[in-house]
Amino acid sequence: MFRPVQNKKLHQQVFEQIQAMILKGRLKSGDRLPSERELGELLHVSRNSIREALRALEILGIIECHHGGGNYIKCDISSGILEPLSLIFRLHGGSLSDILEMRRLLEGEAAALAAERITPERAADLSRLIDTLRHCTDETESIRLDKEFHLKIAEYSGNVLLLSFLTAISSLLERSIQDGRQAIMRTFHDHDQLLTMHKNICKAVTAGNPKAATSAVNRHFKMIIDNLSE
Repeated sequence: MFRPVQNKKLHQQVFEQIQAMILKGRLKSGDRLPSERELGELLHVSRNSIREALRALEILGIIECHHGGGNYIKCDISSGILEPLSLIFRLHGGSLSDILEMRRLLEGEAAALAAERITPERAADLSRLIDTLRHCTDETESIRLDKEFHLKIAEYSGNVLLLSFLTAISSLLERSIQDGRQAIMRTFHDHDQLLTMHKNICKAVTAGNPKAATSAVNRHFKMIIDNLSE
């Protein structure tokens, strides 16, 4: 399974071996890695090299360390996407509009796929979420429900990469734009206007209409971007 490492930059080779095993499906989400001592013996390298490789994998969001419980392949890969995405965003002076435009593109496709693959149980789940949002009067809770609604649709798309990217972009919004979600919410003149946009998306997805779902998402984000520009 593992093979001894012999050349320079030992920690990099350890990193590459673990990464290759993930790509080949030999290591899967939730799998526990051998201990540092066991990895050192398998790969014929020092524990320091093992620690450097594991640290790099953890920084990239590929593994997570359970103190006293070992190292595991992460089930949620969105954090691994978030770090490089955040760097690009900061280095190139990204704006709230950049995030919203990317969300519009990805969420439009996610909604179309969700509409194609919707089940009665998931349709009922989305409808219940909209009903909860309709009766919510607390701004903080409304923001949480809004986020949950959009990520539910991404989840129901059945595409793990779409869900991971949209989860990372959602986290990027929270991390990079102070009060970003509040600013978006306030682009709508009242609660009913925002609710109507979400109801239109929900209706198209639960009806199994991919084109209408994409169109509803596009209208939703276009209105947000236009209002923010004003």
